[in-house]
Amino acid sequence: MKNKTKDSTQAITVSPPKEQTVVFTIRGDSPYVQNKFSEKAKTQLRQKQEEGSTAKKGKIREAKNFKEIYKGAMHVADSGWCGIPCSGLRQALIDSCRMVGFAMTRAKLSVFVEADGFDKDDQTALFKITKGKPEYLESTVRLSTGVCDICPRPVWKAGWEAVVRIRFDCDQFTVSDVTNLLVRVGRQVGIGAGRPNSKTSAGCGWGTFSVVNK
Repeated sequence: MKNKTKDSTQAITVSPPKEQTVVFTIRGDSPYVQNKFSEKAKTQLRQKQEEGSTAKKGKIREAKNFKEIYKGAMHVADSGWCGIPCSGLRQALIDSCRMVGFAMTRAKLSVFVEADGFDKDDQTALFKITKGKPEYLESTVRLSTGVCDICPRPVWKAGWEAVVRIRFDCDQFTVSDVTNLLVRVGRQVGIGAGRPNSKTSAGCGWGTFSVVNK
C-alpha cells in the first residue's frame, strides 16, 4: 500500500499477527472461591433503580436465602459445568507483566485466554474446572459501608484443576514467556476472591495455583 502526498510516496507495510495457542493444566495450591454477581441481585438492583425515590418506602426486608445466594455466586456454563472467568485470568496475566517490566498496555493486545463455553446467565467467557466440586462456604465480610455481613460463596478446595488455552502474539512473547507469566500468576497474583492481588486487601491466601505441565 502506498501513501501519496504532494512531496513524496511512502510505502506502508503492516504484517499480520503471528499467533500461537499453548495449553496448560493448572492445579490449585489453595482454595478457589467465586463471587459472581447473581441474577437475583441484578434484578433487585434494577427494580430499585426503576422505583427511584420510592424504593425504600414501606419496604419489608426480605429474608436472606443463603443457599440461593451460594448457587447464584457460581459461574455455570450453558451445558452445566462450572468454570472460571477467562477475563479474570487474562487480567492476572497482564498484571503479572509489571513484575518483569513488560508494558501492560502492550500485554493487553498480546495475550488472551480462550473460552470453553459461556455463563448461562450473563454470557461471561469461561474455561472449565476439570477436577474438584464446589462446596458451601460462609465468610464474614465487611462491606464498603463498614457494616459486617455473612457472605455465602462456592469454594473448590486445594487440588482443583483446570485446563487453560492461552493464545498469544509471537512477536511479543515466547512460549517460555507465557509459561513464566502463568507461573507468576499462580504464585503472586492469584485468581478469584481472596487472591493475593485483591483490590481491597492483601487476600485470604486463596486462588493460588501451580502449572502442572510446564
